[in-house]
Amino acid sequence: MNRREELAANLAEVRLRIERACAAAGRDPAEVTLLAVTKTFPAQDVALLSDLGLTEFAENRDQEAGAKTAEFARLRPDAAVRWHMVGSLQRNKAKSVVGWADQVDTVDSERLADALAKAATRPLDVLLQVSIDGDPKRGGCPLPELPRLAEYVARKGELVLRGVMTVAPLGMSPAQAFDALQGAVTRLRDDHPAANVTSAGMSGDLEDAISYGSTCVRVGTALLGSRRLASP
Repeated sequence: MNRREELAANLAEVRLRIERACAAAGRDPAEVTLLAVTKTFPAQDVALLSDLGLTEFAENRDQEAGAKTAEFARLRPDAAVRWHMVGSLQRNKAKSVVGWADQVDTVDSERLADALAKAATRPLDVLLQVSIDGDPKRGGCPLPELPRLAEYVARKGELVLRGVMTVAPLGMSPAQAFDALQGAVTRLRDDHPAANVTSAGMSGDLEDAISYGSTCVRVGTALLGSRRLASP
């Protein structure tokens, strides 16, 4: 099996999982975006996934992403794709990140929002990273502080508040985590109706996330396997 065939088989399996999870939750699979997390994988893999119909890709390291997005543009100059930053982001990297990212999914502070707004040369889509358990080591805005951060970001003309992102904490079941997030999202959308993206769920827990309303699942391992760049 060559790499394209391998990726096609993996993609078919992931899409089937999404369809089954949506069916169980009484949802339309079209409501759920598949975001391919391509960190540590080569641009050629991104090109193949683009050929297979994916349009949303995510990276978590600025240096790797800058080179990879440029190489992908050379490999598939006519491909219409969007790039997400899903890694922890330091403010001094804001200018570099907005050079390649169409969306930053890890905004968790007013200071980072300020840095991104200052660096943006066009309206930049953002998600607010939510910390379900409030652990500062993992990053993310604690749930009680989410409304204030959302109001702050919404006032930034350079930023477009699209919704929220979270990772289920290790010490909590995915169902517990996504249930807690769902309540916060409901309140957020009352104040910001256009912030309708909930990015939750990865290779191991996407079914739970979909059952609690996720509109975007971030899949790396289940889609790309264990292959890695020789020098990530």
